[in-house]
Order: sequence, then C-alpha cells, then structure tokens
Amino acid sequence: MSGPLSGLVVLDLSRILAGPTCTQLLGDLGADVIKVERPGQGDDTRHWGPPFVVEANGGRDRSAYFLCANRNKRSVAVDFATEDGAAIVRRLATQADVVVENYKVGGLAKYGLDYKSLSAINPRLIYCSISGFGQTGPNSHQLGYDALIQAMGGIMSLTGEPNGMPMKVGVGIADVVCGLYAANAIQAALRWRGISNQGQHIDIALYDTQVAWLINEATNYLVSDQLPRRRGTAHPNIVPYQVFETADGHVMLAVGNDGQFSRFATVAGHPEWARDDRFATNPARLAHRESLVALVAAAMRSRKTCWWVDALVAVDVPCGPVRDLAQVFSDGQCTDRGLKVTINDASAQTGTVPGIGNPIKLSATPVSYRRAPPRLGADTVDVLASTAGLSDAEIARLKQAGTIG
Repeated sequence: MSGPLSGLVVLDLSRILAGPTCTQLLGDLGADVIKVERPGQGDDTRHWGPPFVVEANGGRDRSAYFLCANRNKRSVAVDFATEDGAAIVRRLATQADVVVENYKVGGLAKYGLDYKSLSAINPRLIYCSISGFGQTGPNSHQLGYDALIQAMGGIMSLTGEPNGMPMKVGVGIADVVCGLYAANAIQAALRWRGISNQGQHIDIALYDTQVAWLINEATNYLVSDQLPRRRGTAHPNIVPYQVFETADGHVMLAVGNDGQFSRFATVAGHPEWARDDRFATNPARLAHRESLVALVAAAMRSRKTCWWVDALVAVDVPCGPVRDLAQVFSDGQCTDRGLKVTINDASAQTGTVPGIGNPIKLSATPVSYRRAPPRLGADTVDVLASTAGLSDAEIARLKQAGTIG
C-alpha cells in the first residue's frame, strides 16, 4: 500500500483551489487522482504567475500557485464540450470511486456529466460538487471566489485593524477550508458506501464552510446578539493575546489563563499586575483591556524578541516571534516535521519541484509524494489506454480531432 486510500480512483473535474486542495489531499493519502483539463489551456492556475517552474524544454505551464494543490495527480487533457470528449469522461467515471467538480451549478448537465447522469451508469459513485453558494438557495447560481466569499461570509468584518478597512486573510483560506471539508465528507461517504454499497451526492459550498469556520466569533454573536468588531491581532475573549512590538521586532503573546498571566507578569518585572483586581482574572482583564495592553506594550518594547521568547517559553507562557516565510522554512521545527518537500520531476530544469509537506502523520500508512504536479496532458495517452480502455487507433483519431491533448 502507498497510503490508506490506495486503490481508490478519483476523477478530478475541478480547478483553481478548493477542489484541487481536496483531491490533492486524497492523492497524498494514496488515491489515484485523474485530473481532467481543457487541452491547450488546463487549470486556470497553471498561468497564475510568475513565478513558474522552468521546464527542461523551456515550457512554463506550471506556476507556483498550481504546484500548491496538484501533486499526486495524473493530467488528462480532454475537451468534454465535444461529444467524444464527454463520452471519454463518462467512461472514466465508470471506473472511478469519486468525482469532484466545481463548475457552476447545473453546468455539467448539458454534457451528461452531472450527478444524475453519472450515478445512472455508476450507482456506487461518490459525486462531490463544490460551488460558491451551494446547489440550493437564492445565491446558488452566483460564481464564488475566495475573496468574495470572505467578504460575504463575515470573516473580513473581523479581520484588520480596529479603525482600518476590512481585510481578507493573506491566503485563500475560504477555498482551502472548503477543500478540507470536502475531503472529509468524501471519506465519510466512502465509509457509508462500504456499509450500504450505495454512492451519493455531496453538496459543499464555499459560503457554507466559510460561515462554519467563524467558530467562536459567530457563537459570541449568536449568544450575545452583539456584533464583534475588528481587533487586529487581539483576541475577543482573552487578554493579553495579541502581537506586541519588542526592541527589535514583534512577538505574539498568547496568555490563555490566569496562571500564565501571573507567570508573564513576573517575567515582565511586574508581579503586582497579577494581584491587581483589574487584571487578576480574565474577565477583569477583558473589562480593562486598554489599560492592561498599554502597560504590557510598554514593557515588551524594553527587550529584544529572543529575550522574551526564551524567558516566557521557559515558564510555559505561550510566546513566539512573528516570522516571515524565509524564517519559517529555515526553522528546525519546520524541517523536522517535513513541511518543506522536494519531489522528483524529470520535466523540470532542476529535476525536482518544491512543495509544502502534508501535515498528516500516520504511523502505519504515511502520506507519500509519488508524483509532482503534472504538465498539462502528460498522462492523457496512458490513462485513456489503461483506464478508459481506448485503443491506439481511437486515441490517434481523438488527437487528430483536437478532442484530447
């Protein structure tokens, strides 16, 4: 076995980030992921650069963005807007356990590639539809992109400085979390199929998952009926819990309970803070947030980042430096945990491509990096011959017609 999902065939009709994140995770866990792309163009993110991987032949159809969500996949270039192309995808679907798509609601029905059509020829199929707003509801036919969903789903109202503009999170977090929910739902559906021998349709929306991961801020609102506000790096329910400036940089101080606060106050040279009725308990600290933060900020500026981190970690008070990505990927913890990987790829000029490691650690069936993110159509002939069962003559005819690439 190359992973716990070894033997599972996933037909990936998705592009951009949410769907590819989902299918990459399934691929990392051992599934055979067949990525269907439009000939000559492929996934939009192939062209979202620079930077690009420099290919041995000088080609550049793999941006760094594309690399982040497309390893452990085989690329098949098929134009399913044609009758022959749609027929090929249907043939692949008969051999698949899972289909993942993120087209506009109802958009695949005209090609016979919707759930109703494919489940009729493969009743055990798990068919996952990822969309902006879901298959139902007044906004179901709107297109959904990460930044739009962050705005409409509430997270931008909570992100940014108190008196500044609403801000999106620095990466496409709405897409990524949606992809993670989708992968989890697929594995639950596979578990049910093992019991019932039946497939099913999964409806996952970026909007729904965005609202779901508002977590404590959403429940704060639902319980209190009070709208939360932007607090920069500060926490709505815990103080002090935010970024502070030091003598030479910034640290994130994350005091989570009264004991930690007492130890912090001692390290800061102000043990009296922990005895002050205004600061002795977390509810009191919340009530006097501004006064306490001003005192803490003044103390933190008096020493360098490394001093604070060393002194506070030594007494079990959570504190860490605010790092840039160069510092992250050179850090020993990041290296030890395998969060930077290099994948062999003969088509790249360097013979390898870099990637972010999968964070899942399984003792018996670890994740694997079997395939670098593929060149467009790199596996078309192999997949159509071995999985779809097409003959050499059929493949040649489809190439001549431009149906496959």
